[in-house]
Amino acid sequence: MLTVDLHRPPPAPEAPCRPGADGTGTLLARHTRSTAPAPAAIVPKELVHRHNPAEVLLTGWERRDEDSFGLTARWPANHRFFADVNGCHDPMLAAETIRQAGSLLLHAEYEVPFGHHFVMRDLSLSTRQGALAVRALPGVLELDVTCHDVKRRGKAVLGLYYEAVLRRDGQVVGHGGASVSCVTPATYRRLRAPQLDGAGPQPPLTAPVAPHDVGRHSPADVVLSPTEERGRWLLRTDTSHPVLFEHPVDHVPGMMLLEAARQAAIATLGRTAPPSELTGEFSRYAELHRPCLIEARRLPAPGDQESVLVTGEQDGEEVFRSVITLPHAED
Repeated sequence: MLTVDLHRPPPAPEAPCRPGADGTGTLLARHTRSTAPAPAAIVPKELVHRHNPAEVLLTGWERRDEDSFGLTARWPANHRFFADVNGCHDPMLAAETIRQAGSLLLHAEYEVPFGHHFVMRDLSLSTRQGALAVRALPGVLELDVTCHDVKRRGKAVLGLYYEAVLRRDGQVVGHGGASVSCVTPATYRRLRAPQLDGAGPQPPLTAPVAPHDVGRHSPADVVLSPTEERGRWLLRTDTSHPVLFEHPVDHVPGMMLLEAARQAAIATLGRTAPPSELTGEFSRYAELHRPCLIEARRLPAPGDQESVLVTGEQDGEEVFRSVITLPHAED
């Protein structure tokens, strides 16, 4: 399977962060698992491939054994994009937390150099309904992360799969996992050159669908444009978006593709609800300068849930697929 790079790494910090002798990151303010971190306590933004510190969700980490780690995170009560859904934290915050966890551990614990690209093949998430209620204070999370199938060439880590269990106040609120490959800068340039050389400018930004149809309040946060066919949209790629394009990239970020899947699922089911489960499989890079067709269809889902399969196609080839599951609407 080909892979998709979710985020281009930013420049390395002046002092590279390495784990200390006790396995704890040395550029991080020390924390205890029973005490909420101070408002300013976050991990260095370079470790999670963010440019804006406000978008860093992780606040600390510790090594437990060879491939097992404890992490802490903080979710804002009001995020500018991943806003609450029906009084609950947006599960996409959990998905982004899992993404950041993999980036942090690869750099800080598996010593992958800054400048390498982390290429995610898949991501999955399941959350407990009712456990993500927004409170007056930011949500403080604890993550138990276990890494599997660590691939190496000599001492260099080539990739791994990791699982994460998320807890708040000791209660499990969700779990998920992801597969990530590590690509050197030279290899990345070689892989991307055929698509980027002579690609030309990005097409003009297309019009959004009505925000309320996809669970959004602002047109600026809509990532779908209408087509003449029911159940099909064009991906609306606004590279000036302050969260989805938090820093420059040469392709559509994976988190944007998951957001497109979520919006397509809401439009298909005709209601807004926080997803109870989501999966994403990324098979190709989604290019910025080519139209990407998003298609959604309902899946059989017995019980108290409804699922939608969402696919993205570019130049006749699938670039990603996602299954979004929402709980049935209450009577």
